[in-house]
Amino acid sequence: MWAHSMTVQDYQDLIDRGWRRSGKYVYKPIMNQTCCPQYTIRCRALHFQASKSHKKVLKKMLKFISKGDVSKVTSEEEPMDSHIEDVATCDFPYKSESQVSQSDLTPLAVDQAERVENEDKDSGETKEEGNVQKVESDSVQVCADKDTPVPAEASHSAKAVHAPPKPGKGADLSNPPCRKAKDIRKERKLQKLLQNQMGTAEGSKLQGDQAFLLQNSKSKTNQPKNIEDFVFVPLPDDAQHKLEVRVVRSSPPSSQFKATFQESYQVYKRYQMVIHKDPPDKPTINQFTRFLCDSPLEAEHAPNGPECGYGSFHQQYWLDGKIIAVGVIDILPYCVSSVYLYYDPDFSFLSLGVYSALREIAFTRQLCVKAPDLCFYYMGFYIHSCPKMRYKGQYRPSDLLCPETYVWTPIEQCLPLLEHSKYSRFNQDGKAVDEGRLKELGRVRVLHKRTVMPYSVYKKRRKGPSDEASVQQYASLVGQTCSERMLLFRS
Repeated sequence: MWAHSMTVQDYQDLIDRGWRRSGKYVYKPIMNQTCCPQYTIRCRALHFQASKSHKKVLKKMLKFISKGDVSKVTSEEEPMDSHIEDVATCDFPYKSESQVSQSDLTPLAVDQAERVENEDKDSGETKEEGNVQKVESDSVQVCADKDTPVPAEASHSAKAVHAPPKPGKGADLSNPPCRKAKDIRKERKLQKLLQNQMGTAEGSKLQGDQAFLLQNSKSKTNQPKNIEDFVFVPLPDDAQHKLEVRVVRSSPPSSQFKATFQESYQVYKRYQMVIHKDPPDKPTINQFTRFLCDSPLEAEHAPNGPECGYGSFHQQYWLDGKIIAVGVIDILPYCVSSVYLYYDPDFSFLSLGVYSALREIAFTRQLCVKAPDLCFYYMGFYIHSCPKMRYKGQYRPSDLLCPETYVWTPIEQCLPLLEHSKYSRFNQDGKAVDEGRLKELGRVRVLHKRTVMPYSVYKKRRKGPSDEASVQQYASLVGQTCSERMLLFRS
């Protein structure tokens, strides 16, 4: 349907029934008939946990900004819908905080222990994160390997010898739990310092307390990094580049949007020609405006809403004073909805599709501070039957929308069903129905001859063949609530 004007609440309710917009054109796939069912997907932004590949992209951007390092990576061609670069399959499991592996964790600097670690220069390779240098050697765990000495251990130290666990019995409980080599080195270095400073007797007396403190600090230091730890890290004064992200309202266009329109359009044109192989005459200004600038959403502000308000925006990525990427987004009552992403092909090596998705998740979390209901990140459609479109399932935890009852279902429960059949009802309660379904066709609001009236009145006034079938289809797809709020134009 063509949407001339729409409130953000109406559009929120529509996308929660499987609708999406392209400019002012709002559409809904008929899921059980289309060749490639498109399931609405959302990420629970507040609980989002970055995967290893996500962290690599964030670190790559940090290195580029701070040091000017350019990683040579093969860029993937992107499909049309939003963020695409990371197109690997989405089969990694969602991990709770207690299940995150050691290799996902980055210890924080801790007072004297950090200074001790930095003195231990022979025991690991130097790793750079942003502008901070740390000596990490590293996520190697000391794990009951037979006759394996602890890394960086003094040559006279005793070797750790542990019996392997019995088959089927799990870990051998008689052995000490696995510990990181780095923690062991910290503890031993601290013990040596204490012994040198206070004498052997007093040092021995304190080493038990120190070991206890180190052990207790482990749970605090081994916390996984959030996106914000990568995105908002302070840069050194001599950083090679400056990256700034600006949010400008695109509809109605703000003064900042108008001032940068031509530059933004040129980035879009290059993107379409290089990435999507469009001929030069296809990405015109009119096409760009209709596709990514025009929006039916009315601009709204609320006392308990985000400072920028609700509606349609462009999130511009400025590198050293020029636009290199633009994320087109809608800010709605419960979510940030991603519409599209385009970027300068010269910067493909920065994996801007993935990076912008992570920045939009971080942006959602920022907005949630002021607007607590706004806590989801909608990524458009998840298409399981198209391998290149499965990348959206990598942003966990996420949910898919049941195409029959319109309830959200964790993606882990949906994937086995989709492997069996490309179209699936996710709600396993056979008695469950669409709670927002059409109940009274007569109450649907229509606009006829500049007059608003219920369909029951319009039906009596109408001359010519009945249009009840098309009105019935419209109302059943938008639901009873929206059909009574929105106006269906009848000529």
